[in-house]
Amino acid sequence: QSYTYNPTYQSAKMIRPTLLFTLRFNALPTTPKRAFSLLNPKSRSHTNRIFDPIRQPNDLHTLTLLNAADNRSLITFWTASWCQTCQAIKPLIKQLVEEEKIGEREGGLGFVEVLMDSTLIEDLPIKYRISSMPTLLAFSRQEAQFNTRLTRPEEMRNKDFLREWLV
Repeated sequence: QSYTYNPTYQSAKMIRPTLLFTLRFNALPTTPKRAFSLLNPKSRSHTNRIFDPIRQPNDLHTLTLLNAADNRSLITFWTASWCQTCQAIKPLIKQLVEEEKIGEREGGLGFVEVLMDSTLIEDLPIKYRISSMPTLLAFSRQEAQFNTRLTRPEEMRNKDFLREWLV
């Protein structure tokens, strides 16, 4: 048997899957198109958001991605359930973010507690150079802002200083 090359047959073979794909998927009913919220700046929310506490590294990664996509800074409050100083400062920070809406004029803030006494937290505090509690660390576009991190409770208790830091 001899085989001959037939260019017409070869090119038809290459076109056929594309044609099948076009026929199959263009025949599906179309749904009305809706603008994706991150692509439509007019629908973007610039309100502050308070998230559930972080107990594992993936939670922090997800929140930094979400806030970066919305061009919102993420404020992380590194704490533990047994830290009395942390428990005293947390309501003050939440009041500034939630009630006074500090940062909304600038585009909004995200706020989350990172629970360092979680059994699933792994080496996350080491990765972000957290050596004391409480610590406030801001993330902007997924990057930790180490040069502005707050570690002194006296500064965190000063409402005016804290308000300026959040902005």
